[in-house]
Amino acid sequence: MVAQAERELVQEQLEDLRSSCSKGGGLLPGEEVVSYYPPEMEQQADLFGLAGTNIDGTQWETGDTEARFPLHSISKVFTYGMALEDNGLDATLRRVGVEPSGDPFNSITFDEVNNRPFNPMINAGALVSANLVHGASKEERVDRLLERYRIYTGNSSLEVDQKILAEQLRSNDRNLGLSYLMRSLGMLHGDIDDNLFVYLSMCSITVTTSELSMMAATLAHGGRNPITGDRALHHDHLRTVISVMNMCGMYDAAGEWAHDVGIPAKSGVSGGIMAVLPNYFGLGVFSPGLDRHGNSVRGIAVCRELSARFGLHVFADPNDSRFGRVAQPELA
Repeated sequence: MVAQAERELVQEQLEDLRSSCSKGGGLLPGEEVVSYYPPEMEQQADLFGLAGTNIDGTQWETGDTEARFPLHSISKVFTYGMALEDNGLDATLRRVGVEPSGDPFNSITFDEVNNRPFNPMINAGALVSANLVHGASKEERVDRLLERYRIYTGNSSLEVDQKILAEQLRSNDRNLGLSYLMRSLGMLHGDIDDNLFVYLSMCSITVTTSELSMMAATLAHGGRNPITGDRALHHDHLRTVISVMNMCGMYDAAGEWAHDVGIPAKSGVSGGIMAVLPNYFGLGVFSPGLDRHGNSVRGIAVCRELSARFGLHVFADPNDSRFGRVAQPELA
């Protein structure tokens, strides 16, 4: 377990991160908040939660960490994990690739050579992931997925927010059109409405920033929840999931993210970002102001600063961190 003095030091560091990234909205020169999703979230623009969870279960929180928000695209990570478990890597790869698309998350573009979506972190690929989850009915598929999400968070009461789901289903024309096109090309199978119900149900699960950091820590901990010890993802598929997060998790800013930050992460348009440092810790950030890519502005600022301060870029020399020799164990 983390010693008390170290626990207090990490808490101070997180609070300082939140404070520094709150100034000026966490913006760098030339950046701006361009949208909120949904638009009424602009009324809650000051919400800013930051939580970190060590792989031993130690957790740190600062800010609005108990505010609930929908996972939206962050759910793509976990649904993809179950698709891999249900079908195996080879069969899953035949249906959805692992290449960055370079296009916005809702683009209608495909890997035409292999007749599949580019990756599971964009809408087209996430619809295929949902399609690959086994179950005799849409309800069974949702129940299987929801139970797995509960293991990730350690919250046995986790639920789909039915109000958010209803809103998602009402404003779903683009995904509906995308789904029919994909089925006509042989990329999707079965009932389109049922598959959209499964996909959007996972997008409509609400979590707190603390729960999001626990989901990240579960991935960092080899697929086991650090508190309960329950397995949420088979170890055989862990590398695939985290690799795809690293390459494709930040929409069409994924390349810039991999270069500048270098920490596997996934964002959602509700303002959440989940970051995973394997074998060390998981990070959850929530702030609803979005940049032009649909990523949380403050969330990006936190991760960028965290990477720079402590040399956490996957290819960084730890001696290049602002605090000298590796700070990774200090955060663990």
